[in-house]
Amino acid sequence: MGRESLAAGLRDLQDRLAEMGEAVDSALALAVEALVRRDLGLAKRVIADDVRINRAQRDIEERSIVLLATQQPMASDLRTILAVLNVAVELERIGDYAEGIGKIALRLLEEPELKPLVDIPRMAELARGLIRDALRSLRERDVALAREVAQRDDEVDALTDQVYRELLTFMLNDPRTISRATYLIWVSHNLERAADRATNIAERVVQLVTGEIEELNP
Repeated sequence: MGRESLAAGLRDLQDRLAEMGEAVDSALALAVEALVRRDLGLAKRVIADDVRINRAQRDIEERSIVLLATQQPMASDLRTILAVLNVAVELERIGDYAEGIGKIALRLLEEPELKPLVDIPRMAELARGLIRDALRSLRERDVALAREVAQRDDEVDALTDQVYRELLTFMLNDPRTISRATYLIWVSHNLERAADRATNIAERVVQLVTGEIEELNP
């Protein structure tokens, strides 16, 4: 009976983590959409929804503690619980990045549009794809996919550099653009960090499956 209860608890944890991942993915998508469309309502929604993401992380933490305290998990189950705990923390931080983009979208509503946004939405799509695949690699215990996620992070880094150079050019050519360009640089930084968190999740998957701690994208 004890093992059945532990198995049910582990399934519940992983289901809740998947729901949290979907919420974070939606938050990133909506935050960038609010920025591109200059949508006040969407920006406020992203900021408000961060509370729900934070609550999901705390709920996973509390349920994990109960499992640890009451079920005495064996080594493999213990690694699963610790992986879920760590991944939930990574997702909570990604939620914070989405909230930050939402707040920047609000600030930029008061400013004239600097330029059509092309690379930033592309960065968001790439980052969201990495996060989704990192979570899938955890769900399926797929080490090959986890390693692929880490390799694809270089695409986001390259776009970050491209965005930075372009916005720096705007600032050098016209000091009146400095404030708007700086906000967009912060957006690109948040998206880069979100992608980095996907790599962290991938590393946790490798550790869970192989038992080895490995830095996938040094």
